[in-house]
Amino acid sequence: MKKFVNDPRQFVPEMLTGIQLASDGALKYEPKYNLLYRADMPRDDKVSIIQGSGSGHEPAHVMAVGPGMLDAACPGDVFAAPPSDYVYETSKLLASDKGILHIINNYTGDRLAFDMGRELAEAEGLKIGTVIVDDDVAVKDSTYTVGRRGVAGNFFVIKALGAASADGAELDDLVALGNRVNSVTRSMGMALTSCIPPAKGSPLFELGDDEVEMGVGIHGEPGRRREKIRSADEMIDDLLEAVVTDLPYSSGDEVAVMVNGLGGTPITKLYVIYAKAHELAEKAGLKVVRNYVGEYCTSLEMAGCSLTLIKLDDELKELFAAPAEIAARIF
Repeated sequence: MKKFVNDPRQFVPEMLTGIQLASDGALKYEPKYNLLYRADMPRDDKVSIIQGSGSGHEPAHVMAVGPGMLDAACPGDVFAAPPSDYVYETSKLLASDKGILHIINNYTGDRLAFDMGRELAEAEGLKIGTVIVDDDVAVKDSTYTVGRRGVAGNFFVIKALGAASADGAELDDLVALGNRVNSVTRSMGMALTSCIPPAKGSPLFELGDDEVEMGVGIHGEPGRRREKIRSADEMIDDLLEAVVTDLPYSSGDEVAVMVNGLGGTPITKLYVIYAKAHELAEKAGLKVVRNYVGEYCTSLEMAGCSLTLIKLDDELKELFAAPAEIAARIF
């Protein structure tokens, strides 16, 4: 596959440099720790919100840094957790009198890196809370995780915590809010093709021309099953059923629906998927009051999508409607 790549080892630093330059001074970049952070942070009147995971999932997470969202991100290499010293140094730099909140996607490497980074920072007197995101219903466990994986539903956690932190919420309250958002968020994805990490130069896995992977992970982890491709409506019906029955959601629930592209699916097809997902959600008695269609958590150029539902209440609707400004702006 043809790619815009120079030295694969410099792929992430070059990307982060580009994001920083495109921010018009709103973001700062510390190459030593892959650290991208708000130029106006830290502030002692708000908890600092930090996340770091593997690169290759953009706009997650580095492009979600900005007012009302993350205050900093410290990614690792493509599909690799950040080293613990990245977490430690980011926490020190973003230290606030109100504390620091780590949002961690539920993968073994991410958990280990953030646990060690937190311990080092706490030894120096920093106050840190953690929220684990594990919205993926596709698998119960895998060699890549310590339980369910954190995928596109992560954006709902970021948005709620970013808005609440901007309003001055305390650290303990933010931890409780993040856990609550995660508890009512469910996702499942599917792949039409694999992807090619720059350093590997070959597909992570092989799919036949007539095959799809139902429940695929964002690093190419195996899903629930491999099957023959069917109509879009049939496949989305399966995704929605898996998501809705897992919580489970109930007739009358107000929900937000996210259709997330995995990197190689045109926006036109994402709206085809959304049309069916919206129809099926309403047939299940759910009231769709917010929608998100686009790329939020990708897997390089993988063709496919994920479907996320979150059960809303008045507080979450207010937090999701709060203003935010991030590097992934489109105008």
